[in-house]
Amino acid sequence: MPVPAEDPALLAAFEARIAAGESIEPKDWMPERYRKQLTRMMSQHAHSEIVGMLPEGNWITRAPSLRRKLSLIAKVQDEAGHGLYIYCGTETLGVDRKELVEQLIDGRAKYSSIFNYPTLAWADMGVIGWLVDGAAIVNQTVLAKASYGPYARAMVRICKEENFHKRQGYEICTVLANGTPAQKAMLQDAVNRFWWPALMMFGPSDTNSPNSAELLRWRVKRKTNDELRQRFVNLTVPQAIALGITLPDPDLHFDESTGNWEFGEIEWSEFHEVLKGNGPCNQERMAARRAAHENGEWVRAAASAHAEKQRARRDTAAA
Repeated sequence: MPVPAEDPALLAAFEARIAAGESIEPKDWMPERYRKQLTRMMSQHAHSEIVGMLPEGNWITRAPSLRRKLSLIAKVQDEAGHGLYIYCGTETLGVDRKELVEQLIDGRAKYSSIFNYPTLAWADMGVIGWLVDGAAIVNQTVLAKASYGPYARAMVRICKEENFHKRQGYEICTVLANGTPAQKAMLQDAVNRFWWPALMMFGPSDTNSPNSAELLRWRVKRKTNDELRQRFVNLTVPQAIALGITLPDPDLHFDESTGNWEFGEIEWSEFHEVLKGNGPCNQERMAARRAAHENGEWVRAAASAHAEKQRARRDTAAA
């Protein structure tokens, strides 16, 4: 069926609120396209948090000390919470969480490409915290000013926890960078493998991003993919220098005229292949997620039965 035309007066009022920097709340009128774009973006973010637990969860039992195990458990737990916050946010848009999870399980939904790369060594835990969570912070601090209120408010708490994750990761990197030659080599190898995928996390270049223009116009996003990527590079290169680590980009150099660290060309064909499901760990990640979903069916059934029983008690008491 064709989508009915939206009231021009309502649309104009909505656009005026966006232009004035007002926050859009769940009960406010919004264009269906705005609702659809938010749902797509927020669900992809929530899926990324949930799938993002898997690469690190693999290392909990292999972490080198009890302190490291506890820190990694706490981080994975935080990521589960982030996914739940954002799923709750999508529900304010009238979308059922069950439907979103089904889209992830059956492969219709996307999540961040970075989580389809393997974690081969303990150093990967430090580099993921430093680079991957560092990239997430650059993106999410801007999303904390998004025009949709529930999404922006979720980002405030998430960013605080992501900052902890980045510090935790960078601290692991500093220990390895000041360790034995073998530890330094392990760290350098992890950086070599994760540097370019971390840059891809911000999405396609601005000229090839199909959704950015709309999201920027509606102030869901406040900066372009390339602007965010450049900010991440500018923040990260001095940290790499402090660690004594070489970033795997022979074209990386500081441009005095712009004040930016200029970097080489990203291999976008790799990015698109990973999104298509052809990355190193796409199949492994989705198999693990499906297995967890199936194994948790009894928990969801028990929770639903308990909720139904509580509702029946309340109805009886009200009668």
